[in-house]
Amino acid sequence: MKILIVEDEKGLREVMTQSLEKERFIVETATDYATALQKINDYDYDCILLDIMLPGGNGLSILEELKKLRKRESVIIVSAKDSIEDKVTGLDLGADDYLAKPFHLAELHARVKSVIRRKQNDGDIKIEIGNLIVYPDNHTVFIDGNELKLNRKEFDLLYYFVANPDRLINKTTLAESVWGDNIDQADSLDFIYSQVKNLRKKMKQAEVIPEIKAVYGFGYKLITTPEA
Repeated sequence: MKILIVEDEKGLREVMTQSLEKERFIVETATDYATALQKINDYDYDCILLDIMLPGGNGLSILEELKKLRKRESVIIVSAKDSIEDKVTGLDLGADDYLAKPFHLAELHARVKSVIRRKQNDGDIKIEIGNLIVYPDNHTVFIDGNELKLNRKEFDLLYYFVANPDRLINKTTLAESVWGDNIDQADSLDFIYSQVKNLRKKMKQAEVIPEIKAVYGFGYKLITTPEA
């Protein structure tokens, strides 16, 4: 799951980043209004943690831009401005939650997981497709009641696929969603092939009913009801 932190305060931004990365989120950051605007235009995120007071603009304007772009990102306003007016305005503009500074990191984690779950999984704590059950919160996968052991990137890939079933996904989108900003430093996307190959092999050995199909020249697609 991919998070964008829009926060100009360096110390808080770094603490939030490190904490969320320990929870196995992919984290990107923006320190001002212009950078945040560019990122939401160029990339997709599962959740945006948005400060209201930003250098160069107001976080509420970011919410308006997300609405214009018809983006589906969950948004949590994280701000020291703990006024009723700000909360109401933010929620009216499409924010999913409001977290006032200062806050405990445990609460931040819980809020992030909650808004993502509500939007992506219809509020459920698991995603079930065929004989496959994925539990995003504790990063586990079960096939017919038996746990399927995956490494971190294999799980991240599988979670992205099950969150986007029967959708054709190109390599660039997949790489940006699972590897985040680090993908910009890669010479090619060939490593995606080997990662998905290993995941598909494990799924086949475990007789998983949903199947990841390679679409030549484009990317991959999770087929929820494979043909016999």
